[in-house]
Amino acid sequence: MAIIELNEINKTYYQGEEELQILKGISLSVEPGDFVAIVGPSGSGKSTLMNTIGLLDAPTSGAYILDGVDTGSLTDNQMAEVRNRKIGFIFQQFNLLPRLTALENVELPLIYAGHDKKYRREQAASLLAKLGMEKHIHHRPSQLSGGQQQRVAIARALAVSPSLILADEPTGALDSRTGHEVLELIWELNAQGNTIVMITHDSGIAATARRTVSLRDGEIVDDIRQTAIPYRSGEVVS
Repeated sequence: MAIIELNEINKTYYQGEEELQILKGISLSVEPGDFVAIVGPSGSGKSTLMNTIGLLDAPTSGAYILDGVDTGSLTDNQMAEVRNRKIGFIFQQFNLLPRLTALENVELPLIYAGHDKKYRREQAASLLAKLGMEKHIHHRPSQLSGGQQQRVAIARALAVSPSLILADEPTGALDSRTGHEVLELIWELNAQGNTIVMITHDSGIAATARRTVSLRDGEIVDDIRQTAIPYRSGEVVS
C-alpha cells in the first residue's frame, strides 16, 4: 500500500475576485521506503504541494490518502493528530525554539504524543547521540552551528518514528560542505527504511534522490526514477 496517494489534487486561492489555481490535477503515489525529490522553479506549486502532503493545508478538491488514512474526512483536531504521529518535518530554517536546549527541542513531538518524561528524555538523548550530538544536548540553538541545528531538527523529525519524513529545502540555509553532510544523513535515514519526500528548487540536490518529480505551473511535468544515484564522495548507489 502506498504511503502517499494523491488523486487529482487541486488547490485554488482567491484574491478578491481573482482566482489563482496553484495545483492542477496532481496525482502522485509514493511507496514506503522511497526517497522522492519534488523539484521546480519558484511559483511552480512546490510549497503548496508540500503543505498539502504535510497536512498543513487542505486541497480545494481531490483525495489524499496518507498511510491508509483518508485525510479528507478528518476534522482539524484529527488532522493535527495524524500529522503529529505520521509526519516528521525537516525545515530549511530549522524551526528550533531558541529558549529550549537541543534535548528539549527533540522532546517536543513526544510531549504532544503524550509520552512520559523518562521516555521522552531517553528517546531524545538516544536520537541526538545517533546523529553525533551527544556532547551538545544541553546547548541552545544559538550555541550551535547551522549543521548542528539541522541535526537537532532531524532528530526531532524522527522522535515519534513517523511513517513519512518531509524535508523542505533541508540544505538551503547551509554552506556546501555542511549541506552535503546533511544530505548524507538523509540518505542514511532512507537506507534504514524511512520514507523521504524532499522539496527543493535545486536540480543537483534533487538528483541525489531515488526519484525526481518535476513541477511547473502547478502540474507534474516529469516523474523520473534514477537508476544510479550519486551518494557521498563520488560513490554511486544503484
